[in-house]
Amino acid sequence: MSPSARTITRIIALLTVWLVVSGFGFSSRAPQAWDDWAQSNPKDARVIDHGQWTALLKKYIKPGKAGLNTFAYGKVSASDKATLQNYIRSLEAVEVTGYNKNEQLAYWINLYNAVTIKVVLDHYPVKTIRDIDISGFLKNGPWQKELVTVEETPLTLDDIEHAILRPIWKDPRIHYGVNCASVGCPNLQTSAFTGKTASAQLDAGAKAFVNSTRGIEISGRGKISVSSIYSWFAHDFGNSEDGVMQHLLKYANPDLAEKLTRAGRISDSHYDWSLNE
Repeated sequence: MSPSARTITRIIALLTVWLVVSGFGFSSRAPQAWDDWAQSNPKDARVIDHGQWTALLKKYIKPGKAGLNTFAYGKVSASDKATLQNYIRSLEAVEVTGYNKNEQLAYWINLYNAVTIKVVLDHYPVKTIRDIDISGFLKNGPWQKELVTVEETPLTLDDIEHAILRPIWKDPRIHYGVNCASVGCPNLQTSAFTGKTASAQLDAGAKAFVNSTRGIEISGRGKISVSSIYSWFAHDFGNSEDGVMQHLLKYANPDLAEKLTRAGRISDSHYDWSLNE
């Protein structure tokens, strides 16, 4: 994709996301893929090493209240910051389009999460990732700034999520893999994604989030409030309230599923942008 085409695609994606997050509802536009990244080699059996990332996650993630995994940004040592930088550079050196789809999925999720953590560390202390306004004029947060280069293509976090992961895989569980360093987001998991484990990790992330109050809150009167993720990215969950409800029921434990079925409707959405520390 040419630089001008990338710019147009990014503008469309930015406007789409802005329109989505400005209101509550269960309808959103489909993300537009960069076809360049849809290439893969199903016969390729190579494995990308994510050991450095797993070691950092296990060292600095701590289980918090209500099942929230927190990250100890303030305790990351200088040597571990260097390790994180080296890990990201190692991923930038990978010609990812030559790998099979499972390895690619793990690669993109890990790259997104590692870059997100690095961005926060580079600007820490902050109360929320939204305060890291490095994307340019009238752009909130770090998501639209080119932060990595893969196969000679500069990429933003939004490119990875909305032009690669979501439209190419078309899997709503992607939202349980990528982490935006916020309390309201599905957990940053304690091990790196791998080609062999990614699907199981996404399922585990879905179950953990749906059955937490960050995913679903039910008031004393039985009214349901769901994470704004299901509203912002409704297209990925069936693009309707019924589609979102069916997705939630798929992962809800029996008690929660009964309450959802009894309520029948979703009344509101919620999200906490506080830093996940």
